[in-house]
Amino acid sequence: MVTDQQVRRLFKLMQKEMNFGTTAAKAAMDEKTARKYCTEGKLPSELKKDHIWRTREDPFEDHWPGIKAHLELNPGLEAKTLFEDLQRRDPGRFADGQLRTLQRRIKIWRATEGPPTLAFFPQVHNPAELSQSDFTHMKKLGITISGKHFDHLLYHFVLTYSNWETGLICYSESFESLSEGLQSALWELGGVPRRHRTDCLTTAVQKAGHPDDFTRPYQGLMDHYGLCGEKTHPDSPHENGDVEQRHHRFKSAVEQSLLLRGSRDFADRGAYELFLRKLFKQLNAGRAKRFLEEQACLRRLPKRRLESCKKLISTVGPSSTIRINNNAYSVHSRLIGERIEVRLHMDRLEIWYGQKKVDTLPRLRGEGKARINYVHIIDSLLRKPGAFENYRYRDELFPTVRFRIAYDCLKQRHNQTVAARHYLSILHMAARDGEARVDVVLRDLIDDGEDISEVQVRHRVKSVDDVTPLNDIHIQAVDLHCYDALLEEVGS
Repeated sequence: MVTDQQVRRLFKLMQKEMNFGTTAAKAAMDEKTARKYCTEGKLPSELKKDHIWRTREDPFEDHWPGIKAHLELNPGLEAKTLFEDLQRRDPGRFADGQLRTLQRRIKIWRATEGPPTLAFFPQVHNPAELSQSDFTHMKKLGITISGKHFDHLLYHFVLTYSNWETGLICYSESFESLSEGLQSALWELGGVPRRHRTDCLTTAVQKAGHPDDFTRPYQGLMDHYGLCGEKTHPDSPHENGDVEQRHHRFKSAVEQSLLLRGSRDFADRGAYELFLRKLFKQLNAGRAKRFLEEQACLRRLPKRRLESCKKLISTVGPSSTIRINNNAYSVHSRLIGERIEVRLHMDRLEIWYGQKKVDTLPRLRGEGKARINYVHIIDSLLRKPGAFENYRYRDELFPTVRFRIAYDCLKQRHNQTVAARHYLSILHMAARDGEARVDVVLRDLIDDGEDISEVQVRHRVKSVDDVTPLNDIHIQAVDLHCYDALLEEVGS
């Protein structure tokens, strides 16, 4: 086979040699072949024809019109689905190994005859011009706090020019979480960009057809910081592409850091927050140059932050409960009938009465749930023990599984009213002397198989010193030298 190098040598020798046969011989090719290349004036690679013909018969030629009709009607159909349909309609004709042939042909059809693909257009980003934020679920990372699954979200904030990012742990896509997350990001940033974009969050964006784009609380937040609020169109996450991409990359970075750490468990939420803060700092370190450009263009922060809580006025009902966002919370029975102020934060409720904070309650996630603290109502239940058995929120009055076992044991030995009276007395002791201490006593009584009664528990509680909560498990470190000694014995 004649190479390009031979033909180049031929063309060069022709400028020097007078005899064509000698020129062809020096180029190491037949005279007839040399004459062909001289006539064409091209290299062998330039004369090579593209391979556009099939080397074997197309097994799908007869079925292609039907396949093409399916694709034109439903372009989202996969090759595997169509192939399996062919195998069902014509058993034995198509082997599994022919799937790749059909996939190639459909791929070519999509590229040459199929519907147009949505194109994405790179945008020009200017320093301190645009910020984006969104919530992302962290469930798949498998984070645990003291051994228990920690179900949470991350409010994620990104500057589109430098990709500087930060975030805040939260539990729902509430306005309180949005306000706390955005304000924390801006104060950490040390300035305010010109525009802020979110997707169609119900806590920030009005429903379709409303004359205003944003809800009043969110618009008030934008006005306080002088931000121009923007929103994406429905089902258009690519319009918030920077933060969406950072979701993926940040969670990937978290996953890798957890693998290096060797554990997904954290002692408490504070330890997990510190872990995330260090990771954000590490990621932002590589963006220092562009961030400094952006920081120089940021506008000044206002003099103070806005409160990131919603203030509600509620009257405590006769059952010593209030309803907030379709969830029930108990407050102390002393407040029955009183109007109280509830400050709804992203993770807690603050109960205010007479311009004084009287209690703090963990905020429930979702709707239709209840958080009843037995300490708030135990005095009333002692007076009305008959109300306990059918109390709507009775399950909330078993602080631990041992309290539930104790009540079941009492019901086996006494009638319903007497069992309730004994159990409520035990619950009253937990409120007065400490839940952990009573829990230890119940554990011992259950383990020893002794009868549980109010008298037994009261007698033992007095002799129990201060105890560590039973969910705190301390495992002694294993001495690995004993394994070395074992291996030495086996080797000898």
